[in-house]
Amino acid sequence: MLAYILRRLLWSVFLLLVVSFLVFLIFYLLPSADPAKIRAGRVQDPDVIAAITRQLHLDRPWYEQYLFYLKDLVLHFDFGRSYLTNTSVRSEIFGRLPATISLALGAAVIWLLVGLPIGVVSAVKRGTLWDRLAMGGALVAISAPVYWLGLVSIFIFSSDFGLIPIFDTNGNYTDIWNDPGQWLSSLVLPWLVLATSFAAIYARFMRSNLVEVLDEDYIRTARAKGLRERRVIFRHGVRSAITPIVTIFGLDLGILFGGAILTESVFNIPGIGRAAFSAIQKADMPIIQGTVLIGAMGIILLNLLVDVLYAFLDPRVRY
Repeated sequence: MLAYILRRLLWSVFLLLVVSFLVFLIFYLLPSADPAKIRAGRVQDPDVIAAITRQLHLDRPWYEQYLFYLKDLVLHFDFGRSYLTNTSVRSEIFGRLPATISLALGAAVIWLLVGLPIGVVSAVKRGTLWDRLAMGGALVAISAPVYWLGLVSIFIFSSDFGLIPIFDTNGNYTDIWNDPGQWLSSLVLPWLVLATSFAAIYARFMRSNLVEVLDEDYIRTARAKGLRERRVIFRHGVRSAITPIVTIFGLDLGILFGGAILTESVFNIPGIGRAAFSAIQKADMPIIQGTVLIGAMGIILLNLLVDVLYAFLDPRVRY
């Protein structure tokens, strides 16, 4: 197991280097604006722009620019400085990371607690009215865009002008350690909105996997031995059916750690996704690079965790 984890960690480091190189090529070889002019701001003096160009190593060949960036990244975990504000990208991202993690983890708990039980019940009662209603509702939830669902939920539940004013949607997010009550109040509605489509997807995946598993020979053998139906379903059926879902969960959660752009923008949550969206609009490339690398890091690490969990969920998995 330890050797497997070490191999995966080395492979993860290689993947992060590849991602950093590709992002560098995209945003530095095909720039949408001159970084020196963005850093200069209103002072568009040619001498100032030339000095900034030398400071940012923009007068060097592209491969030297990448080596400068890679050296700071590897040795100091430094993502550079924003072109617009000249602030550290690392401090900007890490300052917003708690909001993104809070949003992602809260939504993940909700969609697992809602989606998986619905999928299990639909699989056990397949063909019934409950199955049709659950899967029909899941299809509707999947089809609803997040930004539309968020705006509708604000219109209905906003504490300012909603028809049923029960949730705070003023963008008054605060850290959990500062005010737990305000933290919870500002995230309940974003959690529900973000979890809606994921819960529907997971319900359909769970139903499909479990229906297939319940037709396997070992399930019929377990029933023939006289085991209780609940134990057959949960001990043997769900344990096998949930393994592919763990892979999807690792990917989904890793992607959300890189920022839920639409949800954070609609509900004015100061997370990584909102920072990335603002940076794209203003061509602030160091911020974009940093958010992409953090997202890739989240996906890679969570996939490693998922692979390790496989051995506990499925006894057939060996390393």
